[in-house]
Amino acid sequence: MDMEPFKVIIVEDVKLELKGTEQIFRAEIPEATIIGTAQNESEFWKLMRAEVPDLVLLDLGLGGSTTVGVDICRQIRSRYDSVKILIFTGEVLNEKLWIEVLNAGAQGIILKTGNLLQRDDVMLTMHGRRFVFNEPILEKILFRYRKLVMSEAEKSDALLDYEIDEYDERYLRHLALGYTKEMISNLRNMPFGAKSLEKRQIDLINRLFPESERFGVNATRLVTKAFQLHILDPNNLEADEE
Repeated sequence: MDMEPFKVIIVEDVKLELKGTEQIFRAEIPEATIIGTAQNESEFWKLMRAEVPDLVLLDLGLGGSTTVGVDICRQIRSRYDSVKILIFTGEVLNEKLWIEVLNAGAQGIILKTGNLLQRDDVMLTMHGRRFVFNEPILEKILFRYRKLVMSEAEKSDALLDYEIDEYDERYLRHLALGYTKEMISNLRNMPFGAKSLEKRQIDLINRLFPESERFGVNATRLVTKAFQLHILDPNNLEADEE
């Protein structure tokens, strides 16, 4: 896949890294014309007022602040919607920051590790591809995705194995959130009184615990068991509408 000639502004506050990035463009991406480089926010906006590029290659950690890069991204998307934004950052551990900058309108994120910036990354961005990532970030995404899929599969299997219906799950989830039986019985989608919930709790204990371990099981132990059996997900505990 070829690229049409395009103009790029590089935003990078470390001179040595800026020089290396310029060399990548000149050696690997001859279609690009670097119309300016900026080491801080004020320099960048001065360049933008002079000439709007097709692509901004944006570092996030400008002057030690990660929020500046996100704010620049947000403003570009608001004021120059046709401009492509590709993040090139050394923020290799700040996953929350990655989400923030994607939400702010960046096309993709290239971490300054592994295979660094490749021609294909720039080409895909210029052709309008969203979610352009290099291998280090893709590996992290895949790791999280695998964990999520396995967690959902384990929960699905547990619900079947222990015959957990929606009311069992709702009851256990709200116990984990600190609700009393009376509070749970008042939830909009819980058609059981406190006494009925007490019977349901006894039934859950009988299903989740072997007979030799049932004596003296309280709500806390029951909820802990539900976590151990993957009936409840500690990362997905939200109360229902009351």
